[in-house]
Amino acid sequence: MDPVTVSITIDVPREQLFAYLADVANHAEFTDHFLKHWHLTREDSYGRGAGARFHSDRPRTRYGWADMFLAELDPPREMVVHGRGGMFNRVRLITVWRLETTTSGTNVEVTHETVPATTTDRLSEALGARGWTKRQWAKALRRLRSIAEEDRDRGERPTISGGPRKPASAFRFGAHV
Repeated sequence: MDPVTVSITIDVPREQLFAYLADVANHAEFTDHFLKHWHLTREDSYGRGAGARFHSDRPRTRYGWADMFLAELDPPREMVVHGRGGMFNRVRLITVWRLETTTSGTNVEVTHETVPATTTDRLSEALGARGWTKRQWAKALRRLRSIAEEDRDRGERPTISGGPRKPASAFRFGAHV
């Protein structure tokens, strides 16, 4: 699927927003309306290499499980997330987060792209995946804004694969002043 880009302005300092997004455990809070059953792949959910496994609720998708990890971090400007999903994890996922300071807060831009491996994967994505993906990421950014600005509309926190051992890095908006 060609890249889908969505952006929003959030009235929170860029550094604070980047710290929140660099913790993979926080992603489940604002994407759980379309990415469900989050499980962290390691105990330390913050920074480069932190990852998670989740299930996408995209319609007409038979294999919705996917993995993702933070591949590149350029604090506090950019974050690149790589992953794989679909049957046999053959579809590559790339999500790029860009944060820019503006006069009214921080402009957050998300670009999500998939690279299907086979003709059947491309056909599956051609059946409305682009529009659905854009709507879901737009809603995720609105939820991120309500969490960051008003501390509301939080989803469920993920568990660590294999069961709970210790809490994920407990970064929360409002806890750091």
